[in-house]
Parts: sequence; structure tokens; C-alpha cells
Amino acid sequence: MKKYIFKRLIYLIIVFFVVSLMMYAIYNLIPSDPALVAMEPLRKSLKPDEFARQYQALRTQMGLDAPLIQRYARWMGLWPDVNGSFDGLLQGNFGYSTGYKRDVIEIIPTPMLNTVLLNFCSTIITLAITIPLGIYCAVHARKPSDSAIQATTVIGYSLPTYLVGILFIFLFAVLFRIFPTGGAKTPGSNYTGLMEFGDRMYYMALPILVLVFTGLAGMTRTVRAAMMDTLSQDYIRTARAKGLKEKVVIYSHAWRNALLPVSTSIMGWMIAVFTGGSLVIETTFALKGTGRLYWQALNATDYELVLAMQMFYTLVSLVGVLLTDISYTLVDPRVRIDK
Repeated sequence: MKKYIFKRLIYLIIVFFVVSLMMYAIYNLIPSDPALVAMEPLRKSLKPDEFARQYQALRTQMGLDAPLIQRYARWMGLWPDVNGSFDGLLQGNFGYSTGYKRDVIEIIPTPMLNTVLLNFCSTIITLAITIPLGIYCAVHARKPSDSAIQATTVIGYSLPTYLVGILFIFLFAVLFRIFPTGGAKTPGSNYTGLMEFGDRMYYMALPILVLVFTGLAGMTRTVRAAMMDTLSQDYIRTARAKGLKEKVVIYSHAWRNALLPVSTSIMGWMIAVFTGGSLVIETTFALKGTGRLYWQALNATDYELVLAMQMFYTLVSLVGVLLTDISYTLVDPRVRIDK
């Protein structure tokens, strides 16, 4: 196991650097000049020759005249900058946001916390509902209860996320006034500790409900399909023929073997949600999260911020793949990853 994890970590590090180089090169192909953006407010107050001189000096200071691979190495922190120091991504410097006029590291903590809380809570609740529900549907396949649940999940699967969000806002924020319509915390509040956490979760309750509702259909059908396939296997019939209790057959034999495809689907769904899937929810509820921040940075051509967010998404995806591979050996003893 340790040898496998070590090899996978080396593989993930290589993939991370390859993806980061590709993303850096792509964003640098977009016609944008950070030095020109920074100098634009001074255009009217300077003579053309003086403007051009200061502009060129700023490009040299920012290292924009260097070759692409050298600029990438500086951005990553593998090559000294124009001042001779290593100050890049690996050293904790995520760049400077031209839109917010602040360092990127000062901008992303709050949106990242909101996104992590939103997706973590919704994922836990969704799995707590869909796994038992999917098992129940598979055990009672083609019965009235299963047909009713399948019909309901099809409806939930067909509704767009933004439409569900608007409907929930009308029901729970306008009609019954249970939750606020949007935001991340009470305006003007200075809560700390548990009060701050409770206030944040109160404002996130409605977005979490929407994510849970929209995630129920797909995950329920995935669990149901995996369980139905497992329940049709010969060893399940053999276990029943031995006289084992139905609960033992379902939860000790069938469910553990059905977890292999389910775990892959769950991790893929979680990665999709974390890497931008909550953008619609964050926009609908005016919640400052990474998806909304990423979209706003793209529109504002704030590429230092965009690249920092892209590296966060890349890291989430790579860690998710590693956790999926490791989970195989936990849910299915037939899988041996140490060889």
C-alpha cells in the first residue's frame, strides 16, 4: 500500500506540473498585457515617450519580456524572479490580482471556505439519503414504491439547477420566510466562534438544500443500478440458498461489492461539484464562492486569480482520483494495489 501511494504521489506531482504548464501557456496566449493594464490610468497624464518608457520599464520589472518557460518557472517558484529571489506558487505567492488590487492569497480564503462548506455538507447529506434509498429501490425493484421513486428522480434530474434554486427561494425565503434569500452571513455582523459558524450555516442552508435536491436523482439511480447488477450475481443466489438472512445478503455481500462502481461515481460527482459545479448555486444565492470568483475573474481578465483558482481545481481533481484508487482496496478485497 505504501509503495503504491508513493508511486501515485509521484505520478500526481508530474501531472500537476504538466497541467499547470499547459494552463499557464494557454492563458498567456490570450491577448492581454498586465503592464499595459496597470499603466492605462497614467496614459493621459504622461507624454507618449514617457508613457512608453515607463511601460517598458514596468514590463521588465514584471518579467514579461522573458521567454514563456522562464516566466512559468518564476510563477511556479522554480526560477528566481528579477530580484533574484524565489517567490512563486510553491512559496505561497499566488500572484497579484489586477481586479481586486490585492494579493491573490488575501482574496481566495473566504470564497474557498464557503465552497468547501457548501459542497461538503451537501455531499454528506446527499449520500446519507441516496445510498439507503438506492439500496431500497434495488431490493424492491419494479414494485410500486420503486416505480414512484424512479419517477420522482427523473423529474428532479430533468429540472435545471437554477430553476430549482429560484423555486426554493420563493418557497422557503419569500413565502414561508424560513431562510434568507442569499448571502454568506448576516450583513454587518461581527460574530466569532460558534456564533459565526452557525450564522454562516444558516445562510448556506438553502443552497445546501438545492444541491441535495438536484443530486438525489443521479446518485440514487447510480446506487440502484449497481445494487441490481450485484444482486443478480450467482454468489448472491448461493448466499440466499445457504439460508442467510436477507439483511446479511444485502449489506454484507451485495452492498460491499456494489460499492466499487458507486465509489467511482461518487468521487466523480464530488469532483464535478467542487470544480465549478456549484457556480450556478453561488450565482443564484449571491454566495461568494470559488466558482463565482473564478467566473468573475475570467470576465475581468484577472488571469493571476484565474490561474490560482485553476490550480485549486486541479489539486482537488488529482486528490480525488488518488482517494478513488485507494478506496478500491477498502471496499473490494479482490483489488490488490500493492502489486
